[in-house]
Amino acid sequence: MTGTLQERISASLAAPVADEVRRFAARLGQENDALAVLFYGSNLRTGLLEGVLDYYVLLPGEPERGIWPRVSYREWVDEEHSLRAKVATMTLEKFHQAASGELIDTTIWTRFVQPSALVWKRDEAAEGAVTLSLAAACKTAARLAAVLGPERGREEDYWSALFRATYRAEFRIESAGREQSILSLNAGHFRGLLPLALNAAGISFEQAGGELAPRLDSAERARVGRWWRKRQMLGKPLNVLRLVRAASTFEGAARYAAWKVERHSGVKIKLTPWRERHPVLAAPIVLFSLLRARRRDPAKRS
Repeated sequence: MTGTLQERISASLAAPVADEVRRFAARLGQENDALAVLFYGSNLRTGLLEGVLDYYVLLPGEPERGIWPRVSYREWVDEEHSLRAKVATMTLEKFHQAASGELIDTTIWTRFVQPSALVWKRDEAAEGAVTLSLAAACKTAARLAAVLGPERGREEDYWSALFRATYRAEFRIESAGREQSILSLNAGHFRGLLPLALNAAGISFEQAGGELAPRLDSAERARVGRWWRKRQMLGKPLNVLRLVRAASTFEGAARYAAWKVERHSGVKIKLTPWRERHPVLAAPIVLFSLLRARRRDPAKRS
């Protein structure tokens, strides 16, 4: 184990990304007077620009109340590339609270213990604050992994136990073994991360023969267990609330849905101003248009 958790995260945040990704991030950051913009998801790993890019825009100010983050869909033509992005926006203060495990939410620390890149920042202070938040996410995840995982095992055994549990707690449709694909596709990111995170969280452990054995006393293990059971119980209701809210507040939802339909079915959906304003009410009409188009062209049924 070399270096510190924050050094490891700083290096990870500096991952190379396409210039187009950085220019889009700068546009989002400047438009929102943001502190920082994080880029994550499969496009970070592959380096491709197709599909939908995933950004988190972190704002200054007091932590917001209610359901967060605000989600929007954006399109932008950058030179010869047509870029699409799903953009989550929230304050950095709220992001840090969630990453630290202070809130009922599980999505932030489970998402950002995985790879992300800092693709735009206002200044060095913002970069330092983001690094601290991601370190908090790693410590939160490692603490729970130590409780959910085996008494002794490989790093991946603990991460697998963590992701299986969090997927079950959230209202998400994931195929069996999804946690294994996350670990295999990001093997370099996770290799050696758990010891650093346990050490930063103040959890002692033994390490020998490629295996770890975290040492939590019974009181700490019980405390973490109570903390997790509360989030297990409320995770699905919270995510349902987010889905309901997103149905009416997802900016650009109609354009995003039309793009998804065309990409997966080959059917181009006409967007009217009314459909843009009322994507939920327009959904049955769009579905009818899709079914009618498929009846006319059997090739689009597959």
